[in-house]
Amino acid sequence: MTQAQAKFATFEEYLAYSDETAMEGRYELIDGELVELPPESEPNNWIANNLQFLLALAHLFPRRLIKTHSLELQVPVLQPKDAANRYPDLVVLRPEHLTLTQRRLTITLEMPPPRLVVEVVSPGKTNRDRDYVRKRAQYAVLGIPEYWLIDPEAQTVMVLSLEAGAYREIGVFGMGAAIASVEFPELAIAVDQLWDEESS
Repeated sequence: MTQAQAKFATFEEYLAYSDETAMEGRYELIDGELVELPPESEPNNWIANNLQFLLALAHLFPRRLIKTHSLELQVPVLQPKDAANRYPDLVVLRPEHLTLTQRRLTITLEMPPPRLVVEVVSPGKTNRDRDYVRKRAQYAVLGIPEYWLIDPEAQTVMVLSLEAGAYREIGVFGMGAAIASVEFPELAIAVDQLWDEESS
């Protein structure tokens, strides 16, 4: 990971700078500094894209509301070294976000939260802690109603639903099971489909 030299006192300063500067790649803002994110791995990218396809096939909301890897989400900084922004692997937006993000695909703290955020967990303790602990805390404070963690190693999907400002575990769904969603109760996606190369 390379680190950019700019230093920012606020998230607004960062937004203004990145709007004016031709920045390539994706950066997290950590303690006022930009830290470049590495490219996604092919397997994790494929799982997120496959889920996007499956959600689109469910016809529960317009396909345009499903974003993979490209949406920037401002999140509250809860402790030192927390990033002030995240790029979730998959996000389901609300219809009003299409108007709010016409100039820039960034959801700030002042905007309504997305309906669903999904992270595909990368191997290693640091990555797992970031997705299972740090992002979980940030997404809960942000008020995102549902958070999924897809674990490629275990081939499971953990579904978390926001209740009274904290996430409650709905379940960990493995191969042979269907994903149970509180936010989208009509959803019928089997965990097996996420790894089924024939489904797409």
